[in-house]
Amino acid sequence: MPKVDKSQYTKSEWKIVREQRRQEKNNSKLQKSVVDEEVVPQKTVVPNDKKYIVCLKHGDKYSAEYVNKLHSMVKRNCTHDYEFVCFTENSEGINTSIRIEPLPKLPVAGWWYKPMFFNPNLQLQGTILFFDLDVIIFNNIDYLFDFKPGVFCIIKDFNRSLRPDWQKFNSSVFRLTIGDQAHVYNEFLQNTNSHVRRFHGDQDWIYHTVRANYEYWPQDWIQSYKWEMRKRAKIIRDHKGNRNFEQPGKPHILPQTSVAVFHGQPNPKDCIDPWCKENWH
Repeated sequence: MPKVDKSQYTKSEWKIVREQRRQEKNNSKLQKSVVDEEVVPQKTVVPNDKKYIVCLKHGDKYSAEYVNKLHSMVKRNCTHDYEFVCFTENSEGINTSIRIEPLPKLPVAGWWYKPMFFNPNLQLQGTILFFDLDVIIFNNIDYLFDFKPGVFCIIKDFNRSLRPDWQKFNSSVFRLTIGDQAHVYNEFLQNTNSHVRRFHGDQDWIYHTVRANYEYWPQDWIQSYKWEMRKRAKIIRDHKGNRNFEQPGKPHILPQTSVAVFHGQPNPKDCIDPWCKENWH
C-alpha cells in the first residue's frame, strides 16, 4: 500500500483516512490467506499402510507345525504385500522366514494375550490381520484387507447359525489398524485379574469394550467348519476323550467362503474329513 502525505489532511480527517487504510490492509491480508489456501494444499498425515498377517502361539496347545501351515496357506491365498508375524515365547521349529515377536509380560495366559494387539505401542505399526492357528485358509483372502479399510472388523460369533440376531464376537479372525480401539488394551491393563475372572474369554472382553466403529465380516467369507460347513454333523468322543466327527464327510462350501474356523475339537490336523487333509498344508 503506497504511502500518503498526511499533511494534506486535517487531524480529524486523517483519523478517518487512517482507519480506512487499516481496514483495506486487513482485507488484503485476508484475501491473500484465502488464495494461499487454494493454491498450496494443506499438509495431510498419511496413515501407515504397512500390512501384517499375525498369529499367536502360546504354551504347547499348538505346535510350530500349525504356525508353518498357516504361513503356507496365507502365502498361497494372499496377493497383498504383507509381513507374516508370529507372537510367541517359543520359536523352536517355526519357519525362519516368519518374523518372531515376543509375548509381552502380562499376568495372563492363552487367549488372554489377544488384547495386546490393541496396544497402540505394539511393535508393529500399520494394519494387522489376525488369524487363530486352528483355521484352514483355502481361497483368496485379499478382501479381508480391502473390506472397509481403517475399520475394525471381526467375526459375528458362530452362534449366529442358531440365532440370526446373535451379536457377540468371535476373535478367530479380525483386522485392526494399530492405535484404533486402544481402550481395549488400556482398560484391560487397569484391572487385568478382575477382567479375566469376570469374562469367559478375550472375545467377550473385546465385545464388552468395543462399542462403536466396528463391522462384522460378511458371514459367507469366514465360516464355522463344524456348525456351518458340516451342518452340525454328529461328533463323538474316543477313549481318550478327544472329539471328532462320527463319520468322514464333505463340507458345504459357499462361493465366497475362504476361511474355515475350527473352534474346539476336532482341530484341522486331527479332523477325519479328507477335505481337511487336502487343504491344511
